[in-house]
Amino acid sequence: MTAGAWRAADGGTGMLSSVVPDTRDEAWLAALNDRHFANLTQSEVTRALRALSSCYVERRDKLARGGALDGAGKRAAFALFYGPQHFVLTRAIVRSLEIAANRVIDLGCGTGSAGAAAAIACGDVPVDGFDVSPWAVAEANWTYRVLGLRGRATEVNLKRLKIRAEPGGLVLASYAVNELPDEARAPLLAQLMAAHAAGASVLVIEPIARRVNLWWKGWAVSVLGAGGRADDWRFRELLPPRQRTLAKGAGLDVQEMTARTLYLPERKPA
Repeated sequence: MTAGAWRAADGGTGMLSSVVPDTRDEAWLAALNDRHFANLTQSEVTRALRALSSCYVERRDKLARGGALDGAGKRAAFALFYGPQHFVLTRAIVRSLEIAANRVIDLGCGTGSAGAAAAIACGDVPVDGFDVSPWAVAEANWTYRVLGLRGRATEVNLKRLKIRAEPGGLVLASYAVNELPDEARAPLLAQLMAAHAAGASVLVIEPIARRVNLWWKGWAVSVLGAGGRADDWRFRELLPPRQRTLAKGAGLDVQEMTARTLYLPERKPA
């Protein structure tokens, strides 16, 4: 696999470190295929992925109502495509930022793929996932088991979650903040800043499309003011073959995978 270039908040550019595949990837992806293609065909999943991507790009008001997971086809498409996509992107970003943590707290964990990737990149540390969807929580717990991680996902609404971060931990919000209602974001940012003050590192990952993430600028100001950084990431040839096939069938362009992040590193003792 090859790595692409990144662009930092100040406009600088550099080369990412190489993405080294983990031997567990293939076994997990094979199990994922068996799990979700058991009752659905490739064409059914492809159609569902097309509808799901439309929901994310054009009908984001449906996300807060659970529209992304409102059918077996969409759930399978989410697990089979977005799960691996979030996995490879998160792992590459965590490794490139050289994040070290003794535990991962994954907010809005979805199928658990991003939190699992971060836990693996940090040395197979434990991971705690939290999501409002019972289906997603079950999938996350399955993901942790298949990847051999010490992890547990719990069903909870992020609007009511009290983040209990400890020094040396990583609080991860991967593709979760943009799906929250506006009124829930300010309290969450306050909790993330408090977690950082308590000694945890914080990583927020979102799509790069600025017209969607209208809240991003304000969050970036807070993170940069606290000594953090904001980056745009671009990777090539990162997505696994089966996911490339699904994307092509759904009319998605995945030649270049992008994301942007806000990162607050762990505060070291004076």
